[in-house]
Amino acid sequence: MTDALSMLAGGFGHVFSGGAAFHALWATLIGIVIGALPGLTATMGVALLTTLTFGLGSDVAMLVLVCVYVGAIYGGSRSAILLNIPGTPASAASTLDGFPLARQGLAGRAMGISTAGSWLGTLFGALMLALFAPSFGEFALQFGSYEMAWVALFGIVIAGSLSGGDPLKGYIAGFLGLFVATIGQEANHAYARFAYGNADLAGGLGLLPVLVGVFGVAEVLSAMRGPAVRAVSSKIDSVIPRIRDVTTYWRTILRSGALGTFIGAMPGLGEDIAAWTSYAAAKRASAEREKFGKGSIEGLMAAETGESACVPGAIIPVLTLAVPGSAPAAVLMAAMMIHGLNPGPMLAITAPEFIYQIVAMLIVADVVKLFYGLVLVRPLLWILLIPRERLMPVVFVLCTVGAFAITSRLFDIWVMLGAGLVGFVLRELRFPMAPLVLGIVLGDLLDKNLLRGLVLSGGDITPFFTRPISMVLCALTLAAALWSVPGVGALLRRRQAPMPK
Repeated sequence: MTDALSMLAGGFGHVFSGGAAFHALWATLIGIVIGALPGLTATMGVALLTTLTFGLGSDVAMLVLVCVYVGAIYGGSRSAILLNIPGTPASAASTLDGFPLARQGLAGRAMGISTAGSWLGTLFGALMLALFAPSFGEFALQFGSYEMAWVALFGIVIAGSLSGGDPLKGYIAGFLGLFVATIGQEANHAYARFAYGNADLAGGLGLLPVLVGVFGVAEVLSAMRGPAVRAVSSKIDSVIPRIRDVTTYWRTILRSGALGTFIGAMPGLGEDIAAWTSYAAAKRASAEREKFGKGSIEGLMAAETGESACVPGAIIPVLTLAVPGSAPAAVLMAAMMIHGLNPGPMLAITAPEFIYQIVAMLIVADVVKLFYGLVLVRPLLWILLIPRERLMPVVFVLCTVGAFAITSRLFDIWVMLGAGLVGFVLRELRFPMAPLVLGIVLGDLLDKNLLRGLVLSGGDITPFFTRPISMVLCALTLAAALWSVPGVGALLRRRQAPMPK
């Protein structure tokens, strides 16, 4: 415990050295603005900023990206409350009670509740990260190639089955991401797959150009078809959170924080699932169920706490297993690798202090977010009134510059444009994006560990099923897949339901 506290103190000292506090201020502000503008998701924000942090040191770059991540998830509540349009998918649950409160003339109070819930949620998740990530990392050292292959496959399957909508579409999106990850030379023998004699394709599709295209360019194309939005009101009452709102619903805050952190640690589920799950759990346990959906303080608090606690939770598997817990965390993990950091089971042994540096970054971003949430309400309202047709050209230019800046290859711009077109079509067909991102990110992990495991076993696949941890992961993967089958899932739920008397 003493070592953990000393490393956490060292993490804060590391964050505040070298003018890093200045970077935390501007990065969190940019994150909040990105989250507040409808359509500019946290994933796109982290991806765009990743392409602009190559000139920074790895520590400062991680601080910038963590602040953007935390700020964007929080910023989505601004447009959810004022416009009834979630700024990010994670803020969709906040519209149910945030917008009714705004229509009642309580927009300021609603934003104060969202600020308090988001601040407490991120703080709760950061403390859970500090408590459990080191021990979980030590347990992850028992994972070999066989187990890591199952972890990657489990992440894709559970993201496809639980990300919302049609599970079949989730699986198609996930395995499409796997296909994209296999383009290029394989790891062991450098055999070019799906290259068709093209040298650029043999080098593989860059992860960040693909992600910038899927989220940035696809959003630009979607915005060209979307209607204009206007704020509900320019009059804002006091945004200072009321102590009574926090103390009255302290059970809801703890429950939502725990649920959000747990869901974040599950590969691929993400902040939107955490928000909806926390909201549903609060409604079931509430003595004021009739207020939910009509302007419930408790409902808004639960949704905001759950989605913000998911952010540190999603970083837990990134640091310990090199498996992202959400789409923004997947981009954050890619940024770590680009900056020479190696997340995974060995991190707790080789660089345990880095875990506590991430915790310190999360807490610093959380404090800055609280400050902005209380003092920058009016400027954020003005930003929300910017017409999207004026904003999207700027976003497209940033996407193009970012994709080219990674390797200075024109081919990456074509990859970005192609990925953006595919992402736009998938969105129009209501395919979830989280499984696609997880497939792209985890595809390399699955590919390398599957091949390495087969080499170690001499081509024998039985170790993938007979080793203890592999057996458990295999069973979990099959259970997640079967649960999503309509007939099987309904049968299992019917058996779990109590028998009528």
